Amino acid sequence: MLSTELERLYPSGKTLVKDRVASRVHARDASVYAFSDEAARCAEQFMGWVDLASNPPLPFERIASFAREARAEGFTDVVLIGQGGSTQAAMTITKYNKLDASGMRFRVLDSDSPVRLREVLHAVDPATTLVLIASKSGGTVEPRLMLSAVRAAFGEVLSSEQLVRRLVAITDPGSDLEAQAKAEGWRAVFSGEPSVGGRYSALSVFGLLPAALVGIDLEAMMARALEAERACSQDSIDNPAICLAAFLYDNYLNGRNKFSVLTQKRGRVLGLWIEQLVAESLGKGGHGILPNIEVDSLLLSSDPGDRCVVMYQTKNDSWDEMRNFEMSLSYVDPLIPRMNYRIESVEELAEHFVVWEYAVAFCGYLMQVCPFDQPDVAAAKAEVLSILRDGAPEPCLVESSLGGWQMGEVEARLAPCFAGAGTIREALRQLLGSIRPGDFFALNAFLPFTGEGRREALEVIRHGVAERFGVAACLEVGPRYLHSTGQLQKGGPNDGVFLIVSADELKDVPLEGEVAPSLGALAKAQAIGDQVILAQRGRRAVHLHVPDNSGVTLRALASEVMSVLAEVEGHAQA
Repeated sequence: MLSTELERLYPSGKTLVKDRVASRVHARDASVYAFSDEAARCAEQFMGWVDLASNPPLPFERIASFAREARAEGFTDVVLIGQGGSTQAAMTITKYNKLDASGMRFRVLDSDSPVRLREVLHAVDPATTLVLIASKSGGTVEPRLMLSAVRAAFGEVLSSEQLVRRLVAITDPGSDLEAQAKAEGWRAVFSGEPSVGGRYSALSVFGLLPAALVGIDLEAMMARALEAERACSQDSIDNPAICLAAFLYDNYLNGRNKFSVLTQKRGRVLGLWIEQLVAESLGKGGHGILPNIEVDSLLLSSDPGDRCVVMYQTKNDSWDEMRNFEMSLSYVDPLIPRMNYRIESVEELAEHFVVWEYAVAFCGYLMQVCPFDQPDVAAAKAEVLSILRDGAPEPCLVESSLGGWQMGEVEARLAPCFAGAGTIREALRQLLGSIRPGDFFALNAFLPFTGEGRREALEVIRHGVAERFGVAACLEVGPRYLHSTGQLQKGGPNDGVFLIVSADELKDVPLEGEVAPSLGALAKAQAIGDQVILAQRGRRAVHLHVPDNSGVTLRALASEVMSVLAEVEGHAQA
C-alpha cells in the first residue's frame, strides 16, 4: 500500500477537488489545460499516460515472455542506450532492484563520456549482452552516436549477423529507429505509445521491458500501479496525488519554490526520476519548482525559507544504515514543511510513479503551465546541431593555468553580464558573487562521474557553494540534465547561477560518418550550446573547458573555486 504522511491539509487541494481535476485528467480531458490554446492542444496529444495500468497498450505477458526467452538463451547483461525520459525510469527501477536482482545485470549509457563507454564495454561480454536502444523519436543525437560507438566495439568480436541479433529497439511507431531495426533484422522492436511523453513513460514499455529483464514480476508491479491509478483519479481530498500537488503548489505560493529530496542511498535514483519529471514539466514561462536531490541534511538545519522537503524511507536490511539516515533527518529544521514517504519493495515504485505523474499534471493546472511540453530543451538541441555544423563561438578567455596550476589551455565562455572579466578567476568571482538569497546554483558537468577523485572534486564545489551562501546547489550530469533541469534552467524563473564544465578527452572515441567527429566533440558542443542558450535567456552562466578530465585537474578546479568563494565571502563581510 502507498505509505504517505502529510503534516497538514493544503488549501489548493480543495480547489483540485472542487474543479474535478483528478477525474478529468484520468478521462484525458484536455480542457483542464484550456488556460491557453497551445497547452490544450499539447494535452490532447500527450495524456496517454493516465491509464497505462488499467489500459496498457502492450500486453505485459509479451514483455515478460521476451525477458524469459532472453535469459533462457544465455544472455546475462543488458546495456540500455538512451537519454532523458527514455532511460530515467528504467535506471530507477533497475538500480533500486539491484540488491535483490535475480535477472540480468543492467547498465545504462546515457552519457557522451568515452570513460563511461569504456567502463561499460569492459564489464560485459558482447556474446551474452543485449543492447536496448530507447528513443521515442528515434532521432535523438546522443543515443544514436553512442549506439554507433557500441556497434563498432561489438563488431570487433561479433559477426554482423550476431551483432544485430543482440539489438533491441524501443521507439514510437514510424520512427527512423524502427525502420532501421526492421531493415537490419534486429532481435526485436517494441513500440511505444505516441500519446505518452518520455518523462511520463515509466510504466510503458520503456520502463517495463528493463524491469522484466532484471526479473521483476510485471503483474505484481502493475497491480500496484492500478491501485494508485484508481486512487489518483478520485476527486477526493484523500487522493494521494492531490495531497502531493497541494503540498508542492501551496509551498510554491509561499516562496518555497524548491524542494529537497532526502532519502537513503538506495532511493536516490528515484530522486533523479522525480527531478526530471518536475523540472521539465513545470519549469517554463518564467515559472518552476526546483527539485534538489542528494542534499546534505546539515544544510537544512536552519530554515532557508525557500524550500520544503520530500523524504523517502526505503527498504534497508542494515540497522546501522537505517539509524544513520534517521540521525541525519534529526538535523532538519522542523519549520521546513515536509512530506514523508516509504517504499518497501521495487514493485511499490510503480505506485509512486503514478502519484508523481498525476501530482505534476495537477500542479500544471494550478500553476497555469502546460506540463507536457519542453520548448527550451528543443532550443538547446538545435543550438548544439548548429555548433556541430558551423563551429563554436570563440572563447572569451583562454589561459594556460588555473589557480597557479599549469595544466594546458583553459577556455572560458561568459554570459554578457560577466563580459568585463579580464581573467577566469575574475569571471568566477563575478559569477559566485552574483548569488543572492533565493537563488540556486547548478554545476552542469559534462564529465565522467566515475574514477578516483572526479565526483568528489565536483561535490566539493557543490557543497562549498551551498554552505557559503545557504542556497540550493545542484550537481547535474551532462548531457542527462539537458532533458530535465535544463528545461527549468532556461525556461523557469531567472534565479539560477550556472557553472558549466567540460573537458578534452585523453582517449576520445571517434565516430565515422556522424554529425560529431567524436564523443568528446559532442560533449563539448553540448556544453557550449547550453551556455549560449542560457546567456541568450539572460542567465548568469560561465562555461569552463579544461584540458582533461583527470581527478587531479578537477581537484585543481575545485581548489580554485573554493579560493574564490573565500574571497567573495571575505569581501561580503568587509
